[in-house]
Amino acid sequence: MLIKKASDIRYSEVTPKHLFMNRRKFLTGTAAAVGGIALAGRWISRGLDPQPARAAGAKLTVVTKSPFSTTENVTSYQDVTTYNNYYEFGTDKEEPAKYANTLRTSPWTVEVGGLVDKPKTFDLDAVMKMAPLEERIYRHRCVERWSIVVPWIGFPLSALLKQVEPNSKAKYVAFQSIYDTKQMPRSRYAGIPLPYVEGLRMDEAMHPLALLTFGLYGETLPNQDGAPIRMVVPWKYGFKSIKSIVKITLVERQPPTTWNIAIANEYGFYSNVNPEVDHPRWSQGTERRLGELFMRKTVKFNGYGDQVASLYTGMDLRKNY
Repeated sequence: MLIKKASDIRYSEVTPKHLFMNRRKFLTGTAAAVGGIALAGRWISRGLDPQPARAAGAKLTVVTKSPFSTTENVTSYQDVTTYNNYYEFGTDKEEPAKYANTLRTSPWTVEVGGLVDKPKTFDLDAVMKMAPLEERIYRHRCVERWSIVVPWIGFPLSALLKQVEPNSKAKYVAFQSIYDTKQMPRSRYAGIPLPYVEGLRMDEAMHPLALLTFGLYGETLPNQDGAPIRMVVPWKYGFKSIKSIVKITLVERQPPTTWNIAIANEYGFYSNVNPEVDHPRWSQGTERRLGELFMRKTVKFNGYGDQVASLYTGMDLRKNY
């Protein structure tokens, strides 16, 4: 099996290609992005959608603002929807936006079962009606040292899990993405085992910050960002926030996860953002926010330590990386 190494294309060390093609365009674009991001942040604070109507996403109109939101400026919609990791649609950051249009997101069902008293397969409409939708402006950190701030729309995963009534043996939650080679012809070149699988410990999954997500920027999710339903776990590296979920299973033992299967010494099960633990091939002490020129220091738990650090009391977070 071929594993594509980051050393081949050093995304961890360089400015994103679409910003760096020429220096003048990059500097001009950065200045414009800073102004645009600040304006978007002001619009969101007033309860207005900063983006014009788009054919790619349906408006999500009944959405409340969340007290969990960061006050940081949001990253531009353009960057968030054109610079993505979604290997089933290509391993270069720009490819998912080009090729994910082949994914059919309707109809869509999510099978929820395992160690529960009321297993059920939900259609997407039923899932979206389980709890009030809210907008949460979350920081989001990639292991490759880039980060974004996104106004995600969804509700806590715990609202769905309570519907199926986990039993006392359930210690972990396992997730599985859609995998269909007809819809994902480029997946044969992904270099990772598929379907994509992820997992959380039960207390992590029940934490109010763990968001079952249906939209961003006031609209339904674009395909390349994980349509129609994905997780967002903001204190962990981005690959933990699994996209295009079709199956959720509650289990007793720690479930396998895709990147841990592929490269165990680089991607652990917990994958909490921790600047004190370097990736084997680069430091995790700094990051670059998309749309910005300079690196910034990485904050432990991605800045959510006050809310989640207690989940790991007594754990060695270097061993349990």
